[in-house]
Amino acid sequence: MKAVVLVGGEGTRLRPLTLTTPKQMLPVVEEPMIERVVAHLHAHGVDEAVLSLGYRPDAFIDAYPDGRIAGVAVAYAVEPSPLDTAGAIRFAATDARIDETFLVVNGDVLTDLDIGALVSFHRERGAEATIALTPVEDPSAFGVVPTDERGRVEAFIEKPPRDEAPTNLINAGTYVLEPSVLERIDADRRVSIERETFPALVAAGTLYAKGSDAYWLDTGTPAAYVRAHLDLVLGRRPGVPAPGAERDASLGEGVWRIDDVSVAGDGDRAARVRDALLGAGAHVGEAALVERSVVGSGAVVEEGATVTGSVLLPGCRVAASATVEDSIVGPGATIGQRCTIQALSVIGAGAVTASGSVLDGERVPAGG
Repeated sequence: MKAVVLVGGEGTRLRPLTLTTPKQMLPVVEEPMIERVVAHLHAHGVDEAVLSLGYRPDAFIDAYPDGRIAGVAVAYAVEPSPLDTAGAIRFAATDARIDETFLVVNGDVLTDLDIGALVSFHRERGAEATIALTPVEDPSAFGVVPTDERGRVEAFIEKPPRDEAPTNLINAGTYVLEPSVLERIDADRRVSIERETFPALVAAGTLYAKGSDAYWLDTGTPAAYVRAHLDLVLGRRPGVPAPGAERDASLGEGVWRIDDVSVAGDGDRAARVRDALLGAGAHVGEAALVERSVVGSGAVVEEGATVTGSVLLPGCRVAASATVEDSIVGPGATIGQRCTIQALSVIGAGAVTASGSVLDGERVPAGG
């Protein structure tokens, strides 16, 4: 089966990280997000995919020059200008000459959805298009999708007020489409699948949807990006959190490591590591605390520093006696001594924070 993977967005909510790296190329526990998305497709029988590219396309092309990601043959369709969701799907599918039932997924959504069951449901209903649905507590930030008893979509309501939503089942960003859907999408202009294409399919009575309680996460915000890491490390999402990761009780309770790492100190000066993953070559200094966090490959947590509920991307450094709490530190960045970084602050790649500074929910641009 073939798939279109939408990866063209600018990832504005994750800036400044996405000013230097497309969102889907950011690592989730030491593995690029796009590889996790495509590996899931491959596990469900997808052998060819086309990446619908817009923002910084060279980052993907350069990373996978042989045209393979996670065992799937990939092609690249670079939009000449932003075409929105439906426009991007049409452009990519046409460029890849897709002429049979195909999948569409959002490249920033991590899920354990049973794609095979979704495709079977689509075929059993004779649908023109089928949407995967997932339940959420507050549907007001999403498109909600009420259906009849057979799964035929009755309406497609984009971001309703919470107290007016007819259901808590939302569009989960995975679709099964027939080629005929492409004919409903105008070429060479911006077309939203949520606001134009799906309502037209509802009117035609050919749009279906199927709910699932499988793991699902839109990674587009700092809070969700951190959660994507911790869900894996803490076992809220099953499986080994990263390729090559191994449990190592000698380092602390609930600790994973990849290859060789170092955790310094003895007795009262011993570093404390709990419920965390240490990437290859990571170092935790004496009297430091790392808890519910990911310390990326080659990253350093110096003496007396504290890192909790956070993601340290590869090669960054948290200097002595600094604190990083519920935040993201970009690759190669340096947190100065005695700094406090908290409340979902996001530090850009290569940035340096001045010693003693306090950042509360702030965004620090990438450094030179």
